[in-house]
Amino acid sequence: MAAKKAPAKKVEVAPQQKVVAKAAPKVEPTKPSWEIKDRMYFVKGQAPLTYTIAARHSRKNPLLYFDKETGMQRELRYATNQNSPFADEQKGQATLGHIMFKDGALFVKKEQQNLQKLLSLYHPLLNKKYYEHNPVAIAHDELEDLNIQVDAMVAARTMDVDDAEAILRVELGSKVSSMTTKELKRDLMLFAKKKPDLFMELANDDNVQLRNVAIKASEMGIIQLSQDQRTFTWGSNGRKLMTVPFDENPYSAMAAYFKTDEGVEVYRSVEKNL
Repeated sequence: MAAKKAPAKKVEVAPQQKVVAKAAPKVEPTKPSWEIKDRMYFVKGQAPLTYTIAARHSRKNPLLYFDKETGMQRELRYATNQNSPFADEQKGQATLGHIMFKDGALFVKKEQQNLQKLLSLYHPLLNKKYYEHNPVAIAHDELEDLNIQVDAMVAARTMDVDDAEAILRVELGSKVSSMTTKELKRDLMLFAKKKPDLFMELANDDNVQLRNVAIKASEMGIIQLSQDQRTFTWGSNGRKLMTVPFDENPYSAMAAYFKTDEGVEVYRSVEKNL
């Protein structure tokens, strides 16, 4: 007789727990907290010895703040014996104060929270007639300016002579035609340092290079511009190339013409002659 097979052992598997993914808690953006500190304010532009701004609402000098939460205009008033700059939150007799800048500056101590909030948050002349001195914002702006300046000078240092000439021609005019390569590179670096924003704008503008080609071609007699500055012709045979649109710079118009189907062939011919 055939031997009986032993029954297979049943292997018990522990029940698997269902994993439920928990949603990450929603993080509400926090509003910047009001910092209690001494604050300094300055008049914008050239300031007189003394400069006074409105400290309370009147028909001549409206001093109102639109409250978005209530949808209402709220009257502002600087009272030295009140905690709030809003008239509707002030209680009892209000002792009105003046807001006066001396030599273009106004220092407000941290204890004067009502005046600080009026000047820093609610006054309608903020950033129009005066501004709050903010060292962090100033440092940020200065850092941005330095970064742009460095980028501009690096681009100027690696730029080839033709592009350098094209950019400097916008700043210096026909003077660049008589400058040596070293003079071009030097003046380009100085231009990038003094006016980095304009330099970067010109460096990324294709029309600047095309405009420079048109000017050089005109200076060398390859093309000619009529005395009324309305017509470009070939210098060799006087054949008309294009008419300058009314009230437009002729070399800017020629740069735009170089981008057209007809103008591309003219540009290639001019480049060969250059």
